[in-house]
Amino acid sequence: MLRFVLRRIAAAIALALVAATLVFFLVESAPGEPGDLLLGDRPVPPEVRERLERAYGFDRPAPERYLRWLLALAQGQLGWSHLRSRPVAAAIGDALPNTLLLAAGALAVNLAAGVLLGALCAARRGRWLDRVVSASSLTLYALPTFWLGLMAVMLFAYGLALFPASSMRSVGAESWGWMRQAADGLWHLALPAVVLGLGSAALTLRLVRDGILRGLGEPWARAARARGAGGGRLLLSHALRCAALPLINLVGVSAPLLLSGSLVVEVVFAWPGMGRLAFDAIRAQDVPVVLATTLVATLAVALGSLAADLAMGALDPRIRLAGRPRTE
Repeated sequence: MLRFVLRRIAAAIALALVAATLVFFLVESAPGEPGDLLLGDRPVPPEVRERLERAYGFDRPAPERYLRWLLALAQGQLGWSHLRSRPVAAAIGDALPNTLLLAAGALAVNLAAGVLLGALCAARRGRWLDRVVSASSLTLYALPTFWLGLMAVMLFAYGLALFPASSMRSVGAESWGWMRQAADGLWHLALPAVVLGLGSAALTLRLVRDGILRGLGEPWARAARARGAGGGRLLLSHALRCAALPLINLVGVSAPLLLSGSLVVEVVFAWPGMGRLAFDAIRAQDVPVVLATTLVATLAVALGSLAADLAMGALDPRIRLAGRPRTE
């Protein structure tokens, strides 16, 4: 088991480095010079521009800058953000907790909506409720996330004025008590978390629905029904377990995907997280920040998949034994 975990972690690190390499050269091939984007339209003497380019390494060839970044990464340094004039590690340290909070809220919405509606559709299989909920969930899944976010802002923020349109706290919230600050944070979190969570809840719904129906068709389910087990008890105590393993796998994969896929939602709602940080860095060709956010997102996806495999192996011994090499 330890060898399996170490092998997966090594593969995740290698995958993250490959992704960062591709992103580096894609950003380098984008039109425009980082110095021009940094200075903007301000008239600057040539010697000042040269000094600036030398300080940030813009005067070096791209392969050399990439090797310098690899050497710094091997020493535990992520570089310096010329856009924010601070270390990249500090910028990520401020943004990552905000994205984790948003991803946790979105995952809670995803599971609550997907599991409850999936169980309801399975209990009402083939009826109008099953058809309406399934069609509505697939429609939400097909709609672009940025469009859902914009429509949510127009309706619930500007139209009904129920939720704030942007940011993650109100002006002056730092001086409030902790309970009022927590309530204000949840108020700002609600709309982006619902938009991000509902967009992926359709897959959870279908997975839970199909798993329950597959479980209800097993011989043990028919035997339990013959012994007088009620439909609700059979559904919750037995059939729902059939959807547990694929649901754990889905959570393990979707949780880091929510973490890395929150860029659009964070831009729409001006949420100060990793997605907004990466978006601003890409626009300004702030390469160290782009590379660091790529590393974090790739590692999150790989480690989330590893956590899902370990959880599935802990629940089902057949999966755990299947991963062990033969000894004979």
